[in-house]
Amino acid sequence: NFKKLKSRIKKNEGFSITPYSDQLGYKTIGFGHLIKGNEKIFFTKKFLNNLFENDFNNALMQYSKIFKQKNHSMKEKELLIEMIYQLGPRGVLGFKKLIYHIDKGDKYMACLEMMQSLWYKQTPERVKNLIKNYLK
Repeated sequence: NFKKLKSRIKKNEGFSITPYSDQLGYKTIGFGHLIKGNEKIFFTKKFLNNLFENDFNNALMQYSKIFKQKNHSMKEKELLIEMIYQLGPRGVLGFKKLIYHIDKGDKYMACLEMMQSLWYKQTPERVKNLIKNYLK
């Protein structure tokens, strides 16, 4: 059901079989998986794909938990799920105005909130692509 979204997240995250530091200096691997302190990572494509599936399912679960009372369109769901995947649930909850505008159906104000964020400054191409997809 979320095949296109998964593909887009993978493209946006990029892939690395070896650990690297993300824009904020956090150790990351695979498709943007944040390596936790004592986590054991195996450097195989299959393991890292499974890790992506777990991370994606976690983002999906967090979306359902946070927005269970909302009746979002598929575009809104995809946007918020990808944001949760990248920023975590706490990070997304910090976008109070963005969420307000999404809930009110004001796409353009929601996009303006994205463009005026630190998130945009850190990953401008990704946010631009998410905005384009959201407005289609």
